[in-house]
Amino acid sequence: MVPRTSVKWLPAIVVPAVIAVGVIAVPLQAGAAIDLPDKTAEQILLMVNDSTVTAFSGALEQSSDIGLPDVDLGAGMSGSLPEAAGAGAVTSALEFLTGSHEARVYVDGADRTRVQILDKMDERDLIVNGTDAWTYDSQTNEVSHLAIPAELKSSWKDKAAAREAQAPTGLATPAQIAEHFLTEINPTTAVSVGNDGTVAGRTVYELVLNPNTSDTLVESVTIAVDSETGLPLRVTVAAVGQKAPAFQLGFTSLDLSVPSADRFDFTPPAGATVTEVPVPTAADMEKMKSEAPQSDAAPVEPTSDLPVIAGSGWDAVAEIAASSVPAELSANPLLAQLTTEVTGGRALSTSLVNVFLATDGRVFVGSVPLERLQAAAAVQ
Repeated sequence: MVPRTSVKWLPAIVVPAVIAVGVIAVPLQAGAAIDLPDKTAEQILLMVNDSTVTAFSGALEQSSDIGLPDVDLGAGMSGSLPEAAGAGAVTSALEFLTGSHEARVYVDGADRTRVQILDKMDERDLIVNGTDAWTYDSQTNEVSHLAIPAELKSSWKDKAAAREAQAPTGLATPAQIAEHFLTEINPTTAVSVGNDGTVAGRTVYELVLNPNTSDTLVESVTIAVDSETGLPLRVTVAAVGQKAPAFQLGFTSLDLSVPSADRFDFTPPAGATVTEVPVPTAADMEKMKSEAPQSDAAPVEPTSDLPVIAGSGWDAVAEIAASSVPAELSANPLLAQLTTEVTGGRALSTSLVNVFLATDGRVFVGSVPLERLQAAAAVQ
């Protein structure tokens, strides 16, 4: 098995809101059986690790079916709520976890990305062009601008972290989600090869990850890997006891040629409200790194408001300190609609992840049964 540290970050990954990777639409004969040369799971992992594609454009589709109740997201964020970034983040996260979404993506290396998320009558854009990053929401006609400091430009990962700190919640990329699961491969995961198939007209191998623990809500994760380039083209997450995929993100088309440079140009529309977003300095980034937990084997006493991770892999539990939970969350009307009262607090239960809000303000999250979260909260 390839060590998890050797599965490098793919060049297409920028931030969770950036949609990257794609597929050339090459029509295949309808109904033709796919029979690719046999490869082991290790060989497919090496293909992912060695992928070199850095420029492309394409279309992406994401769907979620995790059992969230139907709620009016607009009403939940009405004028009665305090106007704060935390409230908007809650809405964006819920939108991401419900229904289906479509997007277009344009990527030219690590420095140029444009993502257009198309939902109903609203279009949201994220544009990264060198040291400038822009977000635009057509519904509110609001623009955010992030000027990335030169000292961060020398490090691609630092730039990505800086953008992530302020980027709106939205669609991720199959490569990014695949990276999350592949870097967590350890003895708790059984890795096998699935069926050959096609995604957006391209032939793919399937990697299937199965947890070796019953203490998780995840049944399996299937990653469709392009047979020619090694790029993850689709990720499907199955939940225990549920036939329909709980989450799926995949490409429907792609062009591997370099997008036109003007795709990454952006000028705020007339009348738009433009906000300059502060960015962490290099010193801030180093401080964040030094305060991050160095081991995922056991809970760590927090030195800041960073989440604390107990355990590792499929049954890990994240604890968020009460001081890090936005005040707007407890006052949000959506909370009453989405959660139920349970022993010790309130719970948001889905087929893939559970969230427990303790009465003392702490929040516990994990792809584990609710009882695990309540037990973690009981340990002071």
